[in-house]
Amino acid sequence: MKNYTNIAIVASFFALWMDSFLSDKHQVIMGFMLIFSFGILHGANDLLLIKNISAENKSNSWLKIFTYYVIIVLAGILIFYLIPLFALLLFIIVSANHFGEQQWQNLDNHIPKSLLLLYQSLYGLIILLLLFNFHSEQVQGIIETITQTTISTEIFLISLQISTALFLSMSVYFFWKIEKIRKKILLELFFLVVFSILFKSSSLIWGFAIYFVIWHSIPSIIDQIKFLNKSFTFQNFFSYCKSAGAYWLVSIIGISIIYYFYQDEELFNALFFSFLAAITFPHTLVINKMFGQKNALE
Repeated sequence: MKNYTNIAIVASFFALWMDSFLSDKHQVIMGFMLIFSFGILHGANDLLLIKNISAENKSNSWLKIFTYYVIIVLAGILIFYLIPLFALLLFIIVSANHFGEQQWQNLDNHIPKSLLLLYQSLYGLIILLLLFNFHSEQVQGIIETITQTTISTEIFLISLQISTALFLSMSVYFFWKIEKIRKKILLELFFLVVFSILFKSSSLIWGFAIYFVIWHSIPSIIDQIKFLNKSFTFQNFFSYCKSAGAYWLVSIIGISIIYYFYQDEELFNALFFSFLAAITFPHTLVINKMFGQKNALE
């Protein structure tokens, strides 16, 4: 992953350089294209991952796994419909942990599980809150559209300050106590600076797409392919895409239908993130199980 990290940094600043050539409308179009490609793809093989995770439990048939998965997605949609503010807060918390887990994996042997869970979640929360703060009015509008509740933009700043203070305090403690992860801590702090520059200089959708695809989705795809096939090769990548094709197509059709009926940008953004949340809930559980089994085998 070290080589990919260098590629990610270069790709991120290349995408940032493209800002000067793209209008806000084209940034939105390009951003959604990235999200609809690698972004959706990285969660499109959850059923295959579950099948491999549950390989030893023969009672877990494909139909049973699929049924549970659909129930969780539908439950997520229902919660957004009935209690949208709670659902949105839950989505932010789950996403924060999911983003942090991708960045801070393989630390189970160094940090107690409960502290690692908090540490990962704070890191992911900082990423989201950086994005929210640099585009506070637009995020405020999306939240109001989803929840019919107006959230003060000051809450974004206060939440960022508290999360950053807690994360830095834990980082200082871990840096002092655990020598083996000192370089990792410094590197991830540097990445937060990179993300800050990206989010401040880009539009909301373009900045989110850069992070979501380059820093989260593609590394996740690489990890998933290694878990499924023991190694990452282009042949394994094509096999991954082939097996994910049906789920990916259904997701794209669903998003296209939403756009057809709701072409207002703010309303579409709200519905899109609600849709993203619904499929994020089961995906996060699957990836958590994958990392747990992966770490147990190492």
